[in-house]
Amino acid sequence: MRIFLSCQQAQRRYPVPAYDFWEYYFKNGLSEAGHSLCEAAGVDWAEGLTPLPAAERRTWLSRAWESTLTTIRREHARQPIDLFLGYLYPGQVEPAAVDEIRGLGIPTVNFFCDNVREFRQVPPEYHAFALHWVPEFAALPMYQRAGLPCLHAPMPVWVPPSLRRKGRQESEPVTFIGSADLLRRDLLAQALAQGADLIIRGTGWIPDAGDKLAADPGGVGVGRRLQNQIEFVQRHGLRGWLFKLEQRLVPLNPPAIPASRIRPAVYGEEYFRVTQEAQITIGINRVPTFKRSLHRPLIYSRLRDIEAPMLGACYLTEWAPGLDQLYELGREIEVYRDADELAGKIQMLARDATQRHELRAAGQRRALNDHCIAHTLARIVERLGI
Repeated sequence: MRIFLSCQQAQRRYPVPAYDFWEYYFKNGLSEAGHSLCEAAGVDWAEGLTPLPAAERRTWLSRAWESTLTTIRREHARQPIDLFLGYLYPGQVEPAAVDEIRGLGIPTVNFFCDNVREFRQVPPEYHAFALHWVPEFAALPMYQRAGLPCLHAPMPVWVPPSLRRKGRQESEPVTFIGSADLLRRDLLAQALAQGADLIIRGTGWIPDAGDKLAADPGGVGVGRRLQNQIEFVQRHGLRGWLFKLEQRLVPLNPPAIPASRIRPAVYGEEYFRVTQEAQITIGINRVPTFKRSLHRPLIYSRLRDIEAPMLGACYLTEWAPGLDQLYELGREIEVYRDADELAGKIQMLARDATQRHELRAAGQRRALNDHCIAHTLARIVERLGI
């Protein structure tokens, strides 16, 4: 197939978290599956992730989509394009342009991975797409209520063949890799208190002297504070404001995590190595959000639920809706529901090298065969009747 791809390609670096790896995953996964790719050279999709003022966003949208449409018309005339595949946020979408692409006979699909965290309902900009690739099981009712065609499929992850090697040594202890947030601190601190023997690698785990100042800046006038509250309610709704108030009145107070449990963050090849060679690799699926109380957090399956098994990790992750549709729990990956169960599962797996080996092999086989980008694209093709 010939696929036109718009997946957060950038012309320069931006201070925006977690966007640059999507291009790497999509391009490599689709190319390995034998598909040819085209894109709008020079279009900086990642710029659209930045907080542009309204006038600048309109200018950016016009420029980005004009270039995209020009490229699509030219390429489609030269050799037919079979599919438009995007990973676009609402503020990056120009519905009229998507309609024009569909008018050329090119089906349009958009992937988005944080629906339950970002949206209360499907954004109107998304209604233009012919199909929606939805990785979160809990987000499916949102699209169904809107009457929009959707496909529940895993996160699009690709790992190089050189990293798919089986039989990795266990040179690292039980490890969680990830940055700190309040929910992660609370969960891991409780698990440690229950006897879990684990190491944490990531940023933000050792408190900085400036943390309190950053969280509670002084000198903000009453008018600005009121405007902040109005803007917050407009974005998150009254329910979100009540959860924010709850966080102030009934805060989480996680126990301190001993410094001996924290090691430097890992990136690139070292991240892959630690994920593969940890005796057990831990996943956490709860996320801070003003959609839910911190005492009953929002939990949904994350990208690492695909990536870690692909890498051959012995993977123990937090239960989330839909995980049992991706894996046979207990045979391909293991799950926990709270800190007490996390500590218990770590102790159980640490004692059983045979089970760890079986989880590595079965989880990797399932992820590489059934959860790869090629497999999802085949389902998309079948669904669209291409």
